[in-house]
Amino acid sequence: MSTAWYKKLGPGLLYAGAAIGVSHLVQSTAAGAKFGYGLVWAVIIANILKYPFFEYAPRYAASTGKSLLHGYQSLGKWSIYLFAIFTIVTMFIIQAAVSIVTAGLISEIFNWNAPNWIVTAALLLSCTTILLLGNYGFLDKGMKYVILLLSATTIIALIAAFQGDIVRLPEHSISFSFKENTHLLFLVTLVGWMPAPLDVSVWHSLWTTEKAKSTNGNIPLKSALFDFKIGYWGTMILALLFLALGASTIYGTGIPLASSGGAFAKQLINIYTDALGNWAYYIIAIAALTTMFSTTLTCLDAFPRVMTPTTKMIFPSVKKERSLFTFWMLIVAIGSILLIRFGITNMKAMVNFATTVAFVTAPVIAILNYLAVTGKTMPEDKKPKRWLRIFSIVGIIYFIAFSVYFSLRM
Repeated sequence: MSTAWYKKLGPGLLYAGAAIGVSHLVQSTAAGAKFGYGLVWAVIIANILKYPFFEYAPRYAASTGKSLLHGYQSLGKWSIYLFAIFTIVTMFIIQAAVSIVTAGLISEIFNWNAPNWIVTAALLLSCTTILLLGNYGFLDKGMKYVILLLSATTIIALIAAFQGDIVRLPEHSISFSFKENTHLLFLVTLVGWMPAPLDVSVWHSLWTTEKAKSTNGNIPLKSALFDFKIGYWGTMILALLFLALGASTIYGTGIPLASSGGAFAKQLINIYTDALGNWAYYIIAIAALTTMFSTTLTCLDAFPRVMTPTTKMIFPSVKKERSLFTFWMLIVAIGSILLIRFGITNMKAMVNFATTVAFVTAPVIAILNYLAVTGKTMPEDKKPKRWLRIFSIVGIIYFIAFSVYFSLRM
């Protein structure tokens, strides 16, 4: 069997590495733990409605050779300023949120009793070193193995969860209700990062242009979309698997999920091993740590990668791209460490804030992506077909309507 199809994979798996993190390990597991299989529909609908706006990233990059930021710029400098504000407001808390969960897993698995901010600092220092030495090539090659390992361990854990007396009737069942504000807030935090924040589409477009540079030419649109679809629908399947893990092992026990990164990591692994047996410890540990480390690494690469061209567009006199990339990476890493050390230490609060902001800003990013991919910088024959444009408008209306409904209810 030819491996040519496998060689086409790259930016789509980096997208998956960024997406399969807090939204899956924490939020999807929590959805299953709280409501059983009651929010399967929310995971599926969120993925379907966001599909066009994520698809526009590889479509635009493969068709123009440039990132979505170029498309934003063609709309007017206001769009670049708006995107920069969104990114700066959220990047420290997003990086801190994914890092503190990863640090909690490291502390639990390796029995490291140091304070969270020290473990996080060591983690981000390691990630910074890896990225500055390995650049895009490390991520492109390494993420394929990370996703394979994650998928295999998650499937094994789920199969084990359905064996014997694990399938049981819940004693403390809760049904999701739109009438309950706490349920609605949880739904917003679930879909806000399901499968990922919409601004990750800009990261994807930048990874696609970087992939083109590494292959000495442009990526054909067909190949770019194939790579994207593998990563995109793969993340949805894994989200459903994590939800099923939460539903089959935690739902109905009446055990609340912990709010701190370290406590959550310990609780998650212990609940699974209590249900499946001690033999499952390393399977769950590897799956969880692989998930979060890949997310931490890809986020730390993405924020400086997206802020570098954004800064150059706002300040055209800035020329040293490599220095600017390093500068932003250090800013993100140091800022995240300081936030954990002196700011918010509650993992749940950080995740809720970041996911809610992503939910509220989704309509804006969706509109920008739609305008970019249907605008003057996009080749006419590469623009999305009519059905996809109509579906995009439906998605935008839904995002706006749900955001208004949520705002009025809260």
